[in-house]
Amino acid sequence: MQALQISTDPGVVQVFDQYPQAVKPKMEALRALVRETAEELDEIGALEETLRWGEPSFITKKGSTLRMDWKQKQPDQYALYFKCTSKLVPSFKMAYPGVFTFEGTRAMVFSLEEALPKETLKKCIAAALTYHKVKHLPMLGLS
Repeated sequence: MQALQISTDPGVVQVFDQYPQAVKPKMEALRALVRETAEELDEIGALEETLRWGEPSFITKKGSTLRMDWKQKQPDQYALYFKCTSKLVPSFKMAYPGVFTFEGTRAMVFSLEEALPKETLKKCIAAALTYHKVKHLPMLGLS
């Protein structure tokens, strides 16, 4: 397995630096989980961290764009966003009922007060990062 190549837009660092003290560790943990998951996937050779709509985003050649952010209008939560026209969120809802809180077909929403269900979340992140490889599988190959 070759090392994952990560390129980071300097704007991503600026966005993370601007998060409030109570939020920053949660956002950094979510970012680290995306990076860790990408490193564990043999088919991901490069991960681009960039900004989309002003939000930290992750792009791979074989995947669907992942975005994450915290919004001041909902200060007690943060979210991981997916392309709303993909099969990602509907598949996550079927594969892991009751595990996550969702916003329509576009986001998983997390409370600042709760721990992330890391192992299950990594499966969802992996499905997004490899979406073009798994989109033809029933429930994206999730179990």
